[in-house]
Amino acid sequence: MASPRGGKKIIIVKKKITGGGGHHGGSWKVAYADFVTAMMAFFMVMWILGMDDKTKMAIEGYFANPVGYKKGYGSGSSALFAGSSPTTIQRPSLKTVVRTQETRTFEELRGRIEAKLQANDSLKALKTLVEVTVTNEGLRIELIESDKGDQYFALGSAVMKPATTMVLEIVGSELALLQNPIILEGHTDAAKFDPEASYTNWELSSDRANAARRVFMSIGIGDKRLAEVRAYADTKLRVPNDPTAAANRRISIMLPFSSNVPDGDGTAEGVANVVKDSILRGFIKKKP
Repeated sequence: MASPRGGKKIIIVKKKITGGGGHHGGSWKVAYADFVTAMMAFFMVMWILGMDDKTKMAIEGYFANPVGYKKGYGSGSSALFAGSSPTTIQRPSLKTVVRTQETRTFEELRGRIEAKLQANDSLKALKTLVEVTVTNEGLRIELIESDKGDQYFALGSAVMKPATTMVLEIVGSELALLQNPIILEGHTDAAKFDPEASYTNWELSSDRANAARRVFMSIGIGDKRLAEVRAYADTKLRVPNDPTAAANRRISIMLPFSSNVPDGDGTAEGVANVVKDSILRGFIKKKP
């Protein structure tokens, strides 16, 4: 088109203007990915909560020991979905875990008592007359009389000899480091007092056990620890085939295993919680 002025052409340029601001980076993708991950985790939690105990145990066993887990099942369909149970996954109860810890503590205590008796020159002769054992019930310490002479009490008497007090103080100083209840027992042989006497083996065994209790209290073991004082007279002979043997005359000190530890599984979290509770309740107390 010719311009009316000078004959030059007029060129019209059209520019297309688009709306919006275009792309603004990938931050929305990150947020979306976080959302999807959170939803996936949520549904996994809901799925796990809905599983039965066998399936949970199977999954736990697989991640704990994949090779052993696979060997625990026979050939065939997967145990996870077929419902079969593993044969090799066995976890100890919490009671067993705590019992093992207490047994170890008792064994250490036995070693310390024996070492202290050996180190004391005046008590070396009594080392063989102090028996420290860990039984199914707990820790048992026995002060046993000898055929060579009455080492702890005079025959028919509840008055302690000096060596008896020393032994009980050594034993008590170690027991004070624990918090298990203490049971004291008195035992006699089958030799009888005069039939006309009102004092019998029952009173004698009770008086000897109470004498041991007083020694423990004198070194700071409180009444709460001293749970029971038992008198057995000659009803629980150490040497049944020889009722009058000196070894039947003895003082027994018993620390039972913890009895109120709850049952449960042996997972790491469960074990940690129960052992922690046991320490707080005083069943397991490490030596400072």
